[in-house]
Amino acid sequence: MSLTLRVLAPDQSVFDGTADEVILPSTTGQVGILPGHVTMLAALDTGVMRLRDGNGWSTIALMGGFAEVEADEVTVLVNAAELGSSINASTAEAEFEAAQKAAANFEGQASSPEKLKAAEALDRARARFQATKAG
Repeated sequence: MSLTLRVLAPDQSVFDGTADEVILPSTTGQVGILPGHVTMLAALDTGVMRLRDGNGWSTIALMGGFAEVEADEVTVLVNAAELGSSINASTAEAEFEAAQKAAANFEGQASSPEKLKAAEALDRARARFQATKAG
C-alpha cells in the first residue's frame, strides 16, 4: 500500500506520484505520514520534505505552505519548492554560507525588516542545501 503524493507550487507541479512514506517539515516539528494516516491539515515551515519509495529516499526543499492528508492522498501546497536532485549542491552550499554570514551581521540587534529578510533567506538557503543530501 502506498500514498498518492502531490506537491504543488503556484507556478508548477513539483511532484505527482506515489510514496511509501512522507516526512513533512510542519511548523510544530517533523510529521511522518504512512498509509492509513488519519485525516490531517498541517501548516508547513520552510524545510525539507523527505519521501521514501521503492528506490530509497529523496528530498524536496519546501518554502512554507500547507499539507492535507486524506484517504492515503497527501496534497502539499507551497509557496515554492525544488526537487533535491535538481539543486546544484556546491551552489546551494555557497548560498547557505553567504546567508549565514548575512544573518550573523544582525545578531544582537533589535528586530527589523532587514533582520527578518536575512533570517528568511537563511531558512531558504538551509532548506535548499539540506535537500541536496538525500536521506
